[in-house]
Amino acid sequence: MKVAIVYASTTGNTEAMANAINEAVTAAGAEVTFSTADSADKAAVLASDVILLGSPAMGDEVLEDSVEDFFAGIEGELSGKKVALFGSYDWGDGQWLRDWTDRVKAAGASITNDFLMINLTPDDAGLAQCKEWAAKAIA
Repeated sequence: MKVAIVYASTTGNTEAMANAINEAVTAAGAEVTFSTADSADKAAVLASDVILLGSPAMGDEVLEDSVEDFFAGIEGELSGKKVALFGSYDWGDGQWLRDWTDRVKAAGASITNDFLMINLTPDDAGLAQCKEWAAKAIA
């Protein structure tokens, strides 16, 4: 199974989540493409069986700019793809992930798992939650 993990992180919180997710997906035996949104290979991501996308909440609960740019570049090609979303936040209630979920569904992709949202830096329990979420997302 091919899995793409693409994320952005401004403070390291979403990066910690992405690293835990990568660890779990790799341990499950998947072939992983792992990159930040500003350096992601669009073709490799779209060739994956499952796409895991992560972004911190920015501003008024919107995607980080590089994630928005990357996602907008693949959004029209997501029909039939399996996608799951994750991210970290410091305020708000997850509106950026709900909006992103709506966009993924509107693009014709299927959501493989409920989005994963962690407040600030994930502690040991949060990192374990990331790994459990990843296992469900690629099942």
